[in-house]
Amino acid sequence: MSSSPAMAIAFKASTSYFTAQQLCGHSTWDQCQNGFTHLNERKSRKGSAALHVRAISRNLDLDFSDPSWKQKYQEDWDMRFSLPHITDIFDLKPRLTSFSLKKNRTPLGDNDGSSPDMWNGYVNKDDRALLKVIKYASPTSAGSECIDPDCSWVEHWVHRAGPRKEIYYEPEEVKAAIVTCGGLCPGLNDVIRQIVFTLEIYGVKNIVGIQFGYRGFFEKGLKEMPLSRDVVENINLSGGSFLGVSRGGAKTSEIVDSIQARRIDMLFVIGGNGSHAGAKAIHEECRKRKLKVSVVAVPKTIDNDILFMDKTFGFDTAVEEAQRAINSAYIEARSAYHGVGLVKLMGRSTGFIAMHASLSSGQIDVCLIPEISFTLDGERGVLAHLEHLLKTKGFCVVCVAEGAGQDLLQKSNATDASGNVILSDFGVHMQQKIKKHFKDIGVLADIKYIDPTYMVRACRANASDAILCTVLGQNAVHGAFAGFSGITSGICNTHYAYLPITEVITTPKHVNPNSRMWHRCLTSTGQPDFD
Repeated sequence: MSSSPAMAIAFKASTSYFTAQQLCGHSTWDQCQNGFTHLNERKSRKGSAALHVRAISRNLDLDFSDPSWKQKYQEDWDMRFSLPHITDIFDLKPRLTSFSLKKNRTPLGDNDGSSPDMWNGYVNKDDRALLKVIKYASPTSAGSECIDPDCSWVEHWVHRAGPRKEIYYEPEEVKAAIVTCGGLCPGLNDVIRQIVFTLEIYGVKNIVGIQFGYRGFFEKGLKEMPLSRDVVENINLSGGSFLGVSRGGAKTSEIVDSIQARRIDMLFVIGGNGSHAGAKAIHEECRKRKLKVSVVAVPKTIDNDILFMDKTFGFDTAVEEAQRAINSAYIEARSAYHGVGLVKLMGRSTGFIAMHASLSSGQIDVCLIPEISFTLDGERGVLAHLEHLLKTKGFCVVCVAEGAGQDLLQKSNATDASGNVILSDFGVHMQQKIKKHFKDIGVLADIKYIDPTYMVRACRANASDAILCTVLGQNAVHGAFAGFSGITSGICNTHYAYLPITEVITTPKHVNPNSRMWHRCLTSTGQPDFD
């Protein structure tokens, strides 16, 4: 559990010993990231006085009977979520920022005498955003995330993102590089574009793109791509990545060798969990070599599986495109005799796309995601429910995440270039199982299988994602000029914040089976438990 950002909580009563993972029941571990969830209320209320309760984190041992445990917890939280800064290594003095929009709003010849630095548009270094706003009365409340058995309110503050009044780089001396890693995602070009725009407002003239992910740092023949406002002006009008993407890469030391040789001062890494891990390793190697380089990541994953963030860019677009596939499956199934529409959506370890697409379409009868175990066969299985649906309504539509049902398939130890385990194709397996089931019982079933994966990934960002990409790209530049490194920017509790990459990459975010959102999905589909 040391790999989790959460406090690994152990409860000792008599001779019994329970871990927080056990207390969370079927919930995934990251849902307990700030404590335990779903503890039986009888235990938490009636037994709290009799229990000797302690919380153990990576750096802290908390005793809940200690009146100062909250203070100790918050001090530990503040330490973990403090942002790495170049002044941790270098003795530098800041200068007034070159970023100001005041001059752009003052008509020529109508200057009121105020200087740009008086513009009230900067974020104070001590500004914080609250990560969570719900005070749960009981650990049994839907979606509850509690630290102690009484669900005490504890504030979780993170650093507010945005431009600072003081910066730690001379813009005219900066060389900034942008790299897009991993798979395609709607909005990549929007982020690239805004990073370039914002760098130029600061006064940076030397901006380059690294082609095809981390590979561009070491692959012969892949040259830097000079970037400017003119070059990237219209790249947001198309999907994909203007710089290209790839998975995997060279050793961290080789990448930093390249960064050092190219005299790069700021590196903006746009990618998911794996790319963030790479950015963290680059940041640490630069520190080890005492290089004045700010490494700032921008979270990119349509799976929406990055910790602490409300959502990542590309997710809204993916849900919108997935809904189109579901609508097609619905029409096909509704128009056929005993039609079964089956849609497989992206989601290796999380079911956010499948859940939200099912909710938004309103046409799904069964939604299967990786976080919820289920059986296909038997009286309480999925196939029996599909049989019931064909008898009662004449057709049905099923939505599955690609990572669902992996425990029902033969496992593979093969991995892709990013180190991800190559999943067995549950969509095809489900299609075959449905065909076989209805053939065996002598019932005609017309299966319509749709896999829109690459259509979802390659499209242009919708309006919601375009706005998110714009803000994330701008905040990445603000963070670099503020002197931060080893950080990422995200939207947390509707506010934009900076987070240390170390905390973000410890584990993927998962759908909480006890959350209100999953309960809403079940209400919409009307599906029973498949256990």
